[in-house]
Amino acid sequence: MKIYTKTGDKGQTSLLNGTRVSKAELRLEAYGTLDELNSHLGVLVARASELFPLSESIQSQLFAMGSHLALEGEASFPMPKWDEELVERLEQQIDSWNEQLPELKNFVLPGGCEGSAQCHVARTVCRRAERVVVALAENAQVDDAIPAFLNRLSDYLFVMARWMDFKAGSQDRIWTPNY
Repeated sequence: MKIYTKTGDKGQTSLLNGTRVSKAELRLEAYGTLDELNSHLGVLVARASELFPLSESIQSQLFAMGSHLALEGEASFPMPKWDEELVERLEQQIDSWNEQLPELKNFVLPGGCEGSAQCHVARTVCRRAERVVVALAENAQVDDAIPAFLNRLSDYLFVMARWMDFKAGSQDRIWTPNY
């Protein structure tokens, strides 16, 4: 497979149906941010795969959803499906971790153990992805499952960060506002 085509050298690219669009399109920002999030999750997998349940399902889900965002209109070919029950599995894992964690009454500063810090980076990219997808949905058709999944995934990553710190013997780094 040839990696470079030179067709994007002037700032345009093709959507999955072949439509040429500017690389500045919000649609590209949306699926590009999902790709960025997936890369951050890959760093988590490389550093702490045993502490990252559901990683393969989550990363696959992001690719499937990204491919749907990369299509404007209807596909004339099979599109990847996503796991409709993954949000529920994320919620179950969040609840399981929360049962082990101390109650949280304050904001948490990122930066406990390395895995936790990486979770917070992924969480903030996930929130940005969610904002971009919501903005895209204001002017284009976007399946409601995509922003819902991103919303729950950011919660999962937040609790996972706390859980990683807990497992590493680190306490939450509590933010104390200066009034």
